[in-house]
Amino acid sequence: MEHVSNSATLVATRKRSLVPEKWEDQVRAIGISEYKEAALSLAQAFATDELAQYLLDAEDVTEGDETKWRLHVDIFNYIVASHCYKGIVTTIGPDYEAVALWMPPGKDSDDWLTILRSGMWRLYYQLSAEGRRRYYSELLPVLHQTKHEVMGDRDDDCYYLVYLGTKPSGQRRGYGRKLIDHMAAKADAEGRAMYLESSSVKNNGYYKKFGFEVKRDRQ
Repeated sequence: MEHVSNSATLVATRKRSLVPEKWEDQVRAIGISEYKEAALSLAQAFATDELAQYLLDAEDVTEGDETKWRLHVDIFNYIVASHCYKGIVTTIGPDYEAVALWMPPGKDSDDWLTILRSGMWRLYYQLSAEGRRRYYSELLPVLHQTKHEVMGDRDDDCYYLVYLGTKPSGQRRGYGRKLIDHMAAKADAEGRAMYLESSSVKNNGYYKKFGFEVKRDRQ
């Protein structure tokens, strides 16, 4: 006897999403129109960073946590905007889960036009007197001097990873690795070195996986 099944066949279909599929795991460079989203992501990634807190927790600061957070976000707004104008900003994930700020060889964001366009000039008036000293007289000179001492003749001929951060919702997905690998491939193709500073000693082991070497320890 022949049996004929009339049962319906269920077909699983993927629901259409407005989020571009390639944003899930592909690195993309962004422009100034997206700087605020990228800045907020970095602000979240560095919310517990000791160096970020050092600038905002000066002895003469009387503002509360909410005001400090807004200034923290403002600082990243200025920094990301300046890199959109003069450097390279890359991100990955559907909601800017990880962001990297790069300065290409021979470039910097210290010129007055970039400072004005990015809003960085406002920072001088937003920081407290001690905060200004820590940022302009302590932090920036150390960063510039260390990079020059470490890189020597290659100081102006390397890719500078200024910031790399993954916000909590994007961690443990390999986003940071993909951001570094993306620019490392470009640097390797051009025969150039890459340089970065780390504000956390525990991250040194992570960066060593990409071939970075610890050249100077500023404890």
